[in-house]
Amino acid sequence: MDVVMGYMDTYVFDGVYNQAAALTSTTPLPRDSLLRQSLSLFVFIYAYIVAFYFGTAGLSYRYIYDKKQELHPKFLPRQKLLEMACASRALPTITLMTVPWILAELHGYSLVYKEWAKFGYVYLGVSAAMFILFTDFCIYWVHRLQHHPLVYAKCHKLHHKWIVCTPYASHAFHPVDGYLQSLPYHMAVFIFPMHEYVYLALFAFVNVWSVMIHDGEYMASNALVNGAAHHTVHHLYFNYNYGQFTTLFDRMFNTYRKPSQEIYDRSRRNSKTVQAAQAQDIDTALPTLENKKTQ
Repeated sequence: MDVVMGYMDTYVFDGVYNQAAALTSTTPLPRDSLLRQSLSLFVFIYAYIVAFYFGTAGLSYRYIYDKKQELHPKFLPRQKLLEMACASRALPTITLMTVPWILAELHGYSLVYKEWAKFGYVYLGVSAAMFILFTDFCIYWVHRLQHHPLVYAKCHKLHHKWIVCTPYASHAFHPVDGYLQSLPYHMAVFIFPMHEYVYLALFAFVNVWSVMIHDGEYMASNALVNGAAHHTVHHLYFNYNYGQFTTLFDRMFNTYRKPSQEIYDRSRRNSKTVQAAQAQDIDTALPTLENKKTQ
């Protein structure tokens, strides 16, 4: 992140702080000021995630998302706008809670490194695999624990308002929910070394992936990859498929549910018969799930 912030300071923030100092007849905040770094990180991270969210989800909705899913009986009126509004309310708070992690990285407390060959070139791929497995394991348990009766109604229930999702549901959650599920991404580089560019690339990837598993387009039936079909099962039936990237930990801890075949067949999944059956299953199960989780 220091590389990114170096460019941002040179081309954006130096001018902003110099102009602010001139207008207020004060001394410009230096680059190593903790206040300046915190403010700059908040502005940059918030601008990045908003642009990335609306850009990626917007492209997915325009070119990939099966809009016939909006005819599903469990698709809410004006749901796309509700998802965007929910995400817009959550992102500032998530950004604020994220800033201390990036500050710690900038000040050298993480294990992010710069030299490509420091641990060998093979390790670049190994560290990427470690990142995926570590974050997948952690998010599995964060996600599963958020379905516990003591916390579900207070935090995670909002995200399950979107039973039939659009790509805009990817970031439409309670801010604490979003922050908790993002924690493993920040923790990883304090546990094992990662090259800074590998880390930045993976950070972009996880945001794209979050959109992809909500896009309603099931391009491949893969037993190991926790794709959109598996995550759709989670939104439809709640207590299955908690993983983020793989089905490994759902299989290991007995929460895996294989998507039914009609999910992969666009004509079948859009049939009124299939959708009516799904809606009936949800209506039957939801009162028990909700009562169980909100007691």
